[in-house]
Amino acid sequence: MPAASPSGFREFQPVGFAVPVEKPAISGMLLEGSRALGEPLSQAQADALSWLAGELGRWSARINLTAILDPIEMADKHILDSLSVLRAIEPDTTTLLDAGAGAGFPGLPLAIARPDLALTLVDAVAKKVGFLKHAIAQLQLAPRVRAIHLKLQGNPRAEGLGSFDAAVSRALTEPARWAALAAPYLRPGGTLVVMAGSEAQALELPGWDRPRVERLRLPLTGDGRTLLSYRKTA
Repeated sequence: MPAASPSGFREFQPVGFAVPVEKPAISGMLLEGSRALGEPLSQAQADALSWLAGELGRWSARINLTAILDPIEMADKHILDSLSVLRAIEPDTTTLLDAGAGAGFPGLPLAIARPDLALTLVDAVAKKVGFLKHAIAQLQLAPRVRAIHLKLQGNPRAEGLGSFDAAVSRALTEPARWAALAAPYLRPGGTLVVMAGSEAQALELPGWDRPRVERLRLPLTGDGRTLLSYRKTA
């Protein structure tokens, strides 16, 4: 497989085995949906994400990684939902922590959409980290992207983690709990992103600026989402 180009997977070639999600259908949905989000993908990026969806479906036939296997829902609720995070982080963000990364969302789509972004994906479940490492290798995202088998304990130095510009988690949607866990991993002025449902409240938290709130609907299913962005003040 040729090396990924710095400009964003212009030379990406899908892996040559059959996948359960039809590549052209997923690619087209991702191109259309990303434009609707205001975060348009290139064709090569859409193809890379299409391969990721198919590979996730193939692995999920053997181990439980996701219950979402319908092509439209996979495109919308996994991939486009992940890309919405680009609306919540600062443009100059260069390092991002994805905590409880699971099967790679939002981290892997963000890595494909933003070739300038270095990501660390952390999960406490070994089989999920195994899939993440496989996907990272096949998409040739290393060393910019890494997956670590770890349960975050609030001690980044002992855990071999640095300080990040931004942190996000789909696993933790309650702002106060996620902020308490994420705070040690963020630099002063760093951004905490909460991915929540349509009715989420914009709670103010000690040690964080008042959150920026963005409510949106996923382009394909119309499901509501709320993104809360908190800036660390201390």
